[in-house]
Amino acid sequence: MEHKHEHTDRVVHRLSKVMGHMEAVKRMVLEGRECSEILIQIAAIKSAINNVGKLLLKDHIDHCIVHAIESGDTETIAALHSAIDTFVR
Repeated sequence: MEHKHEHTDRVVHRLSKVMGHMEAVKRMVLEGRECSEILIQIAAIKSAINNVGKLLLKDHIDHCIVHAIESGDTETIAALHSAIDTFVR
């Protein structure tokens, strides 16, 4: 099933930015930069990833879950529960 939602382009853009940030942190490690600087950048990456996840979750609820509820699709709702459990670990 193809998933193209309202925020797909924003999600992809944010993921591209995160990937660039991760490459920059990798260079920092290779350059021997201070550990505290690297840890701060890793925290920023974690926050960015969490924000991408929240945006994707909102899209999923607004589209897939609304459709699942309307059509009585309990499997999709169960899959959301599992995904949330994994996401918030």
